[in-house]
Amino acid sequence: MSTTRVFKSGNSQAVRIPSELQFDRTDIDYEIVRDGDEIRIRPAKRRLKQLTDKFAGFSSSFMAKGRPRDDQSEREAL
Repeated sequence: MSTTRVFKSGNSQAVRIPSELQFDRTDIDYEIVRDGDEIRIRPAKRRLKQLTDKFAGFSSSFMAKGRPRDDQSEREAL
């Protein structure tokens, strides 16, 4: 277990995250949640806006012919 200190940064409190606990990515948002005396930091849930932006990148001909049909085998009745 590592220890650290809380310090003031502008109007906020800040905490130094030791190198062995640092997140791999700095290009995404993180959410912070307080649960009693514990504070948890985790990657923020992805917003639907990011998903719609991805769909906007598809060409107009993408899936123009539809999906190929998959033959499904008959299943035993219940």
